[in-house]
Amino acid sequence: MISTEFLHDCSQCAALCCMATVINKSERFAFDKPAATACQNLGPAGHCKIHEDLEDKGCSGCVDFTCLGAGQRVTQDLFDGRSWRDDPALLAPMSACFAGMRAVHARLELLEAAAALPLSVPHEAERRRLVAALGPGAGALSRDLAPGFAAS
Repeated sequence: MISTEFLHDCSQCAALCCMATVINKSERFAFDKPAATACQNLGPAGHCKIHEDLEDKGCSGCVDFTCLGAGQRVTQDLFDGRSWRDDPALLAPMSACFAGMRAVHARLELLEAAAALPLSVPHEAERRRLVAALGPGAGALSRDLAPGFAAS
């Protein structure tokens, strides 16, 4: 199980899953949505207008989606709490960072699961090194994902 550090916290995010992700119409999503555009259900305050009825409205994919904490890490750590809502110029870089950070957090989830395996001492050391390199506080990663935008 991934640690609580990597669970999503929508209150600390800028609705990046509703903005940055591509949605393809399917049995799990009732409509198409290109990347870096607002979901048709995203309200002006940045909250889902149909959150309580997602499954009934054909958006069961939203119910099951988790960013693994990437959204709040991008918003709070890389952009120091700044948002595309206040500065529309941030939408493209925040969207790109969100996609990259989601991939990083998926890898972190696997690395955490690997901690339960009987790893050799060198493999455990490498696992820990990777967690440190990818986890919160990894300044080089922040600079790579958000050059010119990451908080200092």
